[in-house]
Amino acid sequence: MASQPTTDSGDRYVPGARGPSRQRKTRRSDWAVWWREIDRVLLVLVLALMAIGTLAVAAASPASARRLSTARVRLDDLHFFVQHLRWQAVGLLTMLGASRLSRENARRAGIVLGFAMLGCLMLVPVVGSSVNGAKRWLNLGVSLQPSEFLKPAFAITLAWILSWRLRDPKMPVMGICTGIMGLVGALLMAQPDFGSAVLFGMVWFVMMVLAGMPGKLIAVITGAVPLLIGLVYAFYENGRHRIDAFLGGGTAYDQVDLARHTLVAGGWTGSGLWLGTRKLGLPEAHTDYIFSVIGEEFGLLMCAVVVVLYFAVVARVLIRLADEEDLFTVLAASGLVAQLGGQAFINILVNLQLFPSKGMTLPLISYGGSSTVALCLNVGFLLAITRRNPYLRRDPFATKGPLSSILGLFS
Repeated sequence: MASQPTTDSGDRYVPGARGPSRQRKTRRSDWAVWWREIDRVLLVLVLALMAIGTLAVAAASPASARRLSTARVRLDDLHFFVQHLRWQAVGLLTMLGASRLSRENARRAGIVLGFAMLGCLMLVPVVGSSVNGAKRWLNLGVSLQPSEFLKPAFAITLAWILSWRLRDPKMPVMGICTGIMGLVGALLMAQPDFGSAVLFGMVWFVMMVLAGMPGKLIAVITGAVPLLIGLVYAFYENGRHRIDAFLGGGTAYDQVDLARHTLVAGGWTGSGLWLGTRKLGLPEAHTDYIFSVIGEEFGLLMCAVVVVLYFAVVARVLIRLADEEDLFTVLAASGLVAQLGGQAFINILVNLQLFPSKGMTLPLISYGGSSTVALCLNVGFLLAITRRNPYLRRDPFATKGPLSSILGLFS
């Protein structure tokens, strides 16, 4: 009698079989497709920023640990550095998972996250916890700052709504987006978090312009900015103090002046890792003013490298979108990179004493829990939405993409 083939050896060659070998091959194929389709240049730029952030937090950790230590609790000098490594690991896993999503699933995930975080933002004034006079966190087993996770979801949700116009040009998509912006702005000011409200407003404005906002309305909004600043000065006490400190200096709100002096203390090449002294008197050295710590310990040349990397991230995304024909992709990716670049721009200007203090971290570099994970999620969504099959070439006879048409107005 002929011997019967064993199950293990037989299934391996049966068409359609899902044995261990075939599953491993499928997983390898999925990763290979992911690696071909994502923007690898953007990924390298982001990882470079995170690597600089690791060094920067290591440099700033002793200053913040000593400042926050008490007679009862003494923090180790590398306390924030160790915590930052843990949050970076979580952030990298989040980025990787989000970047593996298809464009459609990234859109769905962003919309669901947006509505969930909007609901959490409504709960903050009621059951949130306060830190330094601002109620911005929810305690859900871990401390969660809903506004941080709303940032990437906000851009995707607005892009989804604005793309409805392709199906029905008469839909009031801009009015809906403006209403959402008004609601988010009101909830943020109730905390209060004026800095985040400004950033959300910047992202909203960029996306509305790309979606075809009329020129007259753009002029009206631009002209209303001084009026808004006046209202903030009149009715927002903390904002008034920060503006006063920015314009004329102050005693209780002079951290911006300390940051500027720390920034230039190291000269062009810096004093060296852990050799800076001015950072020891700097509040929030590991978060809001980490750019100044980079200046003191690694020099102004390293600060220039950081600025160039942020510009490269923004430029890379715009180049990737130049010939993109899908409106949702253009709007969502533009909103995501505007949030990342805008936050970096504001933080750097604050450290240069060119902008009032906002209490805003430097993206992908500053220490943070919710902030680090949310920014990595932002990059993950960006990588997912801009995924492109390298073997599919754009039709040379097709019309220009939305972003190319807009950029053509300025050429």
